[in-house]
Amino acid sequence: MPANPFQLPHLLTASILLLPFAGFLVLTMASRRVAQLIAVLLTGAGLLLSVLLAVDLPEQGVTLQANWVVLSGASFPITFRVDALAALMLLLVHFVALLVQVYSISYLHDEPKLRRYFSYLQLFVGAMLGIVLAGNLLVMYGFWELVGLASYLLIGFYAERPAASQAAKKAFLMNRVGDIGFLIGIFLTYYYFDTLDFTTLASKGADGIAPTALGLCLFMGCVGKSAQFPLLTWLPDAMEGPTPVSALLHAATMVAAGIFLLARVHPLLSLDALVVITIIGTVTTLWGGYAAVFQTDIKKVLAFSTVSQLGLMVVGMGTGNVAGAMFHLLTHAFFKAGLFLSAGAIIHAVHSQDMRQMGGLRKVLPTTFIAYTVCAAALSGLPFLSGFLSKEAILGGAFGWAETHGSGLFTSVPILVLLSSGLTAFYMARQWRLIFFGTYRSETIPLSTAHEPGWLMRGPVVILAALSLWVWFSINPLSGQGSWFFRLFPLADEPHVWWLAPVSIALVLAGGWAGFRLREPNADSGYVQLSVNYGFLDLFYDRLAIRSTVRLATFLNRTDQRAIDGVVNGAGIATVVLAHLTSLLDRMGVDGLVNGAAWLAGRLGQLARSVQNGRVQSYITAAVMGLLVILWWLL
Repeated sequence: MPANPFQLPHLLTASILLLPFAGFLVLTMASRRVAQLIAVLLTGAGLLLSVLLAVDLPEQGVTLQANWVVLSGASFPITFRVDALAALMLLLVHFVALLVQVYSISYLHDEPKLRRYFSYLQLFVGAMLGIVLAGNLLVMYGFWELVGLASYLLIGFYAERPAASQAAKKAFLMNRVGDIGFLIGIFLTYYYFDTLDFTTLASKGADGIAPTALGLCLFMGCVGKSAQFPLLTWLPDAMEGPTPVSALLHAATMVAAGIFLLARVHPLLSLDALVVITIIGTVTTLWGGYAAVFQTDIKKVLAFSTVSQLGLMVVGMGTGNVAGAMFHLLTHAFFKAGLFLSAGAIIHAVHSQDMRQMGGLRKVLPTTFIAYTVCAAALSGLPFLSGFLSKEAILGGAFGWAETHGSGLFTSVPILVLLSSGLTAFYMARQWRLIFFGTYRSETIPLSTAHEPGWLMRGPVVILAALSLWVWFSINPLSGQGSWFFRLFPLADEPHVWWLAPVSIALVLAGGWAGFRLREPNADSGYVQLSVNYGFLDLFYDRLAIRSTVRLATFLNRTDQRAIDGVVNGAGIATVVLAHLTSLLDRMGVDGLVNGAAWLAGRLGQLARSVQNGRVQSYITAAVMGLLVILWWLL
């Protein structure tokens, strides 16, 4: 424990961590109306405490530590630490969670399971805060798994729907694949460095002694949690949960946890590991972007855009641009949460997630239209918006990284990532057109009934759209180099690629124009099916893993029934038959011989007794008979 555990920063840290878990317990017993109020107040209190902690944060940070267990002389402490990065994440998680919960009060006002919903949200927020505050890998892993549990509960909130139940199981199982690699990486980290503490590992990792396998195993945690290739197909299916949950998952929690993990363990990543991470991020950016192009579900388009943007952040991490990647995580949180909450307002108005049943909604949803336009433009990377600043930071770092390595293969990475900006603008412009322009296409809900939601829903959307403007992050709308963010977290190398901004803007404008003018192709076309079916990854998993596993299980079951059970049952039958034969031999043989001898002895005894009857005649007869037998024997 610290020298004085009652100092204000330490009390604030402990309170911030405990509040959501206390809320989780209290909300399970609260009434429906009180539950939503308690949830909002607790998250608001957590945000206020986070602000106070950030203002009063010592330069060396805040550390809380207690011994947990000692095994074979090795101590494994529970450590929580707040530094500048953790303080920023605390503010971000609390702020987005607060807006989501305020929004949920109106969006789910008729939900009968509202108390359970808010209790799950508190558990989710608490688990994410634990990841942010974790001072070592062991503590992070514990909360990492708790986030997995909470996300399973929220994604499968509508458990009565088979699709929601399947999506929750899919998310849980695919994340376990990544978490196995993460756990192996933790074991390797302790094996090589004899510690799991982030501060100590940062100094030891700087010596360059961490093996590539260790770094890649730790990266597996990010692959699962942040939906990187090839474990990316669970995220769009997770849209089966309530829309506010989707906003929380995609903005500042869960999927962002993998990026935060990479920031913490970055000193342990070897050059070879960083190259692999960069390649995976590039593939994910393009794969997720193309998968979003022809989706018809409004939330799935946004889900795949998240996959693509997470890939972009991973590219930033792989190219050594940790500050740039975290900057994009920050800006992305606002405009992606704004997009999901705007999508919730649209779904609330037309009672459908199918964009083919929308159109012309800009006239009846003017506030949502403006907010959606701003957030979509920020996601696409248009100037005067935050997404442009953070994307340029990552792209500039990627081109600088490629120039340092001086190879055509390395140069292809930033070029492909740059092209993905045009792809993002393409599918967002298509979505924008399908939702807000053209004629209204729904045959079940008349346009006259569609209307803007109340201010409990519109307020958070407007706030998030406003925070997507450039002015909150940099005075210069065309460059984030002078941002306050990079004064807190300096860039490793400040790239100056003069042509990058105009080329990026041109690609975004061209992609947006093409997406807006696109005529919807035949849904049965191969390139459309390639997008709609996630690049056939699930089909690949079905053929390679699921079906082969089912066939193996069937074979083992038959082997068990016919071979193992056959041998066991045969041995049992043989034993019973042998037991019957043994019993028969015992009765007829052993018992028969003994009983026969006894019977013979008894009969002889009876015969002998019949002679010894006290009559002289009997004795003379017996003597004569005996003499005759002797004579017969001798002669």
